[in-house]
Amino acid sequence: MIQLDILAVGSLSRDGDGNVLEAHSTSVLIRAPGRLIVVDPSTKYMRPAVKTSFKQIGVFPKDVDTVILTHTHSDHIGNLDLYPQAKVYVHRGGKTEIPGVVIVDEDEFRICEGVTMVHTPGHCTEESSVFVDADRHYVIAGDAIPLEDNFFKNVPPALNTDRRLAMESIKRIRDYADVVIPGHGFPFMTDR
Repeated sequence: MIQLDILAVGSLSRDGDGNVLEAHSTSVLIRAPGRLIVVDPSTKYMRPAVKTSFKQIGVFPKDVDTVILTHTHSDHIGNLDLYPQAKVYVHRGGKTEIPGVVIVDEDEFRICEGVTMVHTPGHCTEESSVFVDADRHYVIAGDAIPLEDNFFKNVPPALNTDRRLAMESIKRIRDYADVVIPGHGFPFMTDR
């Protein structure tokens, strides 16, 4: 059985003009048979929360074998060094200086049974989400759905490279997910 654990709940704050003041991504651990997968390591600011979560779960960060980056913005990749043994995956399209990163070209890339990296562009060209078939259908959405409001108000991320693609990605997530874990907030149930 696949289990998901929230390592750190991200946040996003803006000024009155909508400019981002501070951003920290949500970080998620997927425990699949024989696999430990982290989605979005988050920022150095979130490092104490991530480390505390690992202690509470009883897993060591050094044992994580896979890291999936929903995209390569700094608020999602800050703690990569916690996972020295992990193979790191990101979808094609972004600029990355990450040594040894595996670039995924496929629209859907199976990480393991029940865990699939799905290209969900719009926020940026390399944006992907992780679709997880566990006790429910989960989507770790990254910034395809940065906040719960984006899902329920059906609006694209405020920062996007392609509004049409962003809306298509939200629909794709909506069609699959029972639970969405947004890029910057708490998980929520969908209305499926």
